[in-house]
Amino acid sequence: MAIWNLGSINADFVYTVPHIPAPGETLSSTDRQMFLGGKGANMSVAAARAGARVNHIGAVGADGKWAVERLLEYGVDTRNIAEIETETAQAIIMVDPQGENAIILHPAANAQIPQATLQTAMAEAQTGDWLVIQNETNLQRTAASLGKKMGLRVAYAAAPFDAERVMAVQPHLDFLILNAVEAAQLEQATGQAPADMDVRDVIVTLGADGADWYGTGGKQHFDAIAVDPVDTTGAGDTFTGYVLAGLDRGMPMEQAIGQATKAGALMVMRHGTADVIPDLSEVQAFHL
Repeated sequence: MAIWNLGSINADFVYTVPHIPAPGETLSSTDRQMFLGGKGANMSVAAARAGARVNHIGAVGADGKWAVERLLEYGVDTRNIAEIETETAQAIIMVDPQGENAIILHPAANAQIPQATLQTAMAEAQTGDWLVIQNETNLQRTAASLGKKMGLRVAYAAAPFDAERVMAVQPHLDFLILNAVEAAQLEQATGQAPADMDVRDVIVTLGADGADWYGTGGKQHFDAIAVDPVDTTGAGDTFTGYVLAGLDRGMPMEQAIGQATKAGALMVMRHGTADVIPDLSEVQAFHL
């Protein structure tokens, strides 16, 4: 099968800072690096490195050719990434010594993906494939509705969180993943806890406390692997990409989550985003 990811593509500028700045505070960074990023690109790279066949649907400006080339190098099919007349999206990421981060997104091309690009990609999808969406692009509702009609399995990462967007696509979802903060925001906005969602599989990631899976058999908890984090950026996307790749390859959810937990643990011990996502051989060899 295959994974079709309507996803963001960013240039990630990562600044190492002594602490996350307070309002009005001016702070000098101690390092600056640029990576390929965006929740969509991160998930595509993670799923590809986990052994899935991944097709990315997105857009960049003329300044983003390098990002498309890098996705291709990492094993992602890039034929459905449009080059449009705007700039490529950017993220300003600040990381403190504990690995916590603060992020500013400039959506640019991610918010202007042509509908024709989505339709061209979906014409190649087959029943049983996965369609993945998240909130850093346009066309989520259109994609989810189309994917459901075509018999695709529709997955949604509800970040950056927007309750209206979640509710707009919920009727089409087979899989929902969100973190603990987003789950609380969703319950506050809609009155629905993860166990109440009319979605077959819901995963709530809990950072260092692991993850909860709400499936047909009820709630099941999975512990995280204890490591010393240096940068949590992209860890959730890595986890999501690995879970979906495992499911696409026929793994039971428990096994897919276990593999994804290892990938996420490796990821938080590295500085960077898509460029440093571990591959399957590293994940399988990882033992503490």
